[in-house]
Amino acid sequence: MRMRRQQFGNETDDAAAEKPPIDPYQKALGMLVRREHSRRELKRKLADHGADPERSEVALDRLAELGYQDDDRFARALARTRAAAGCGPQRIRAELGTHALNADQIAAALEACETDWFAAARELVARRYPGHKLTDPKQRRKAIDFLLRRGFDHASTFAAVSGGRSAADDDAF
Repeated sequence: MRMRRQQFGNETDDAAAEKPPIDPYQKALGMLVRREHSRRELKRKLADHGADPERSEVALDRLAELGYQDDDRFARALARTRAAAGCGPQRIRAELGTHALNADQIAAALEACETDWFAAARELVARRYPGHKLTDPKQRRKAIDFLLRRGFDHASTFAAVSGGRSAADDDAF
């Protein structure tokens, strides 16, 4: 059995050596068909697949020129997806930062979410702790920690757990 595995491993090594180089444009286009990607993410994935860095840059430039790859569109899509999944603005901001997006792109993506972060935090607490008033300090601490880990700011977190209004609600009066 051990010999078969070694032989199989050698065959795959030979097959990999005979593989033709990938076309970075087609590979990146295939990735973009499935979901939005940032330029940095595409560049990393193409490098992982063994694409030539210079050809990858040309391919990414062409994809951006044709409108198939757009970091702003990627940022908006990621922010909406993460907000719908219950992530807070700080966590989304941090994740967008890992994709080499500038502060203006990140701010625009969070604005495009059109999410009431306080309401989202309150909804997460209600879903996670149904029927609880969170009067027990230990339970309250767990709820606060949960929201902070999800990326909500302190003001929204404490207001959502206490059942109070957010600072934005206070400004409306």
